[in-house]
Amino acid sequence: MERKLIIPSKIDNLRKVEKVIDEISAEYKIVEDQYGNILIAALEAANNAILHGNKLDEKKNVNILFSINEKVLKIRVEDQGNGFDYSNIPDPTAPENLENVNGRGIFLMEKLSDSIEFLNKGSIVELTFKLK
Repeated sequence: MERKLIIPSKIDNLRKVEKVIDEISAEYKIVEDQYGNILIAALEAANNAILHGNKLDEKKNVNILFSINEKVLKIRVEDQGNGFDYSNIPDPTAPENLENVNGRGIFLMEKLSDSIEFLNKGSIVELTFKLK
């Protein structure tokens, strides 16, 4: 099954992402701890796309594709920004970065998903979750 969601770059639209994840979780009976991981990682990806990729420009959209079967959920989040250097992200757990407000989103996505892939110079992030 595939489901598409297109949202203007407005933080309030994260609720729409959460609603789709709730619906998918109910339909596929995703266990609670995995639901939390999926929700947090997907919201981080969408938030980064809105805030950093599209720079809160409501004329720009974030395209989200949910692909799911009984074994795997993939969430692909694409913004209309220029991308970023995802190979050069500071480690948020390093002592010099512990008090930084930003920089934890990608770290969280990496830890909560089974795999993460950046495409199109970083303007696309694809999260993969192996369903339990």
